[in-house]
Amino acid sequence: MNAVPAAAARRIGPFEVPALGLGCMNLSHAYGVPPTPQAAEHLLRTALDEGVTHLDTAALYGFGANEELLGRVLAGHRDRVLLASKCGMTGVDGRRVVDGRPETLRRTADRALARLRTDTIDLYYLHRLDPRVPVEESVGAMADLVAAGKVRALGLSEVSAATLRRAHAVHPIAALQNEYSLWTRNPEEGTLAATRELGVALVAFSPLARGFLTSAPPAPDRLPAGDIRRAMPRFGADHYPANLALRHRLAGTARDAGCTLAQLALAWVLSRAPHVLAVPGTRSVAHLKENLAVLDLAVPAEALEAAGAVLNATTVHGPRYDEATLAGIDTERCGPAG
Repeated sequence: MNAVPAAAARRIGPFEVPALGLGCMNLSHAYGVPPTPQAAEHLLRTALDEGVTHLDTAALYGFGANEELLGRVLAGHRDRVLLASKCGMTGVDGRRVVDGRPETLRRTADRALARLRTDTIDLYYLHRLDPRVPVEESVGAMADLVAAGKVRALGLSEVSAATLRRAHAVHPIAALQNEYSLWTRNPEEGTLAATRELGVALVAFSPLARGFLTSAPPAPDRLPAGDIRRAMPRFGADHYPANLALRHRLAGTARDAGCTLAQLALAWVLSRAPHVLAVPGTRSVAHLKENLAVLDLAVPAEALEAAGAVLNATTVHGPRYDEATLAGIDTERCGPAG
């Protein structure tokens, strides 16, 4: 396992971007109370100033509010970034709905273009596989968006290697975005190898383990209503104390390596293969800069190996989602029933 090369640039389809982008979900969605629009815009403008050129959003995030946020910030700067968004999972009457029907995807794309204030989305993902709709039909509709000039490249999110291969046979898939971190190793059960074979970028979301592998891990008993981590077993009372003990050991490894825990965790993800990228999210300018600094660090291979031995699919306590949520996700399972 090699150290992360300085300022590593990696490819997503026809695009070349730094190995770290920015996941924008928590600026509008899922984690506690969103920041003010002014604070969110400041974070995004700082990211642009710091050289971030890969921004990741979705129709679901804030039920359109996140795309609107990026549309405002990118006005006049659109050509500076690889802009990624997602369809196939949206908010309908206050509820999250998975809908991969072609007519829904076309409608979602048109609304996204309007909110993002752009003529073309660089990378458009199918956010979740709709079990009622063959992936070939969903991807076929997305391929029509490419032909119409509304989208430049296609991606999939949270799907298995088998589904990736089926989709790739319909239209080339530029990126697969799956959860991947020290404590979530599902890609190692198939998609890491399949993406390498097919020439598809593997974009890791939640590479910092939902904030667990940062300088300020969440206190589960203080999470506000609506925070998605309240329903995640790894943050529950039955598992969190044991996971915190593993985190304490990782923090020691990071100190010995001369980096922060977040930097160690990100370096580990990027070290997995040259086609792996990551899109950590943050609301903090300080944490944004801390994360980006990993591109200029050469974390020792011994530290990366030690980190992977401490926290992995065997040592983590609890599955990543509850059973009902796992039943609706197409990825390979890994670790304790997850």
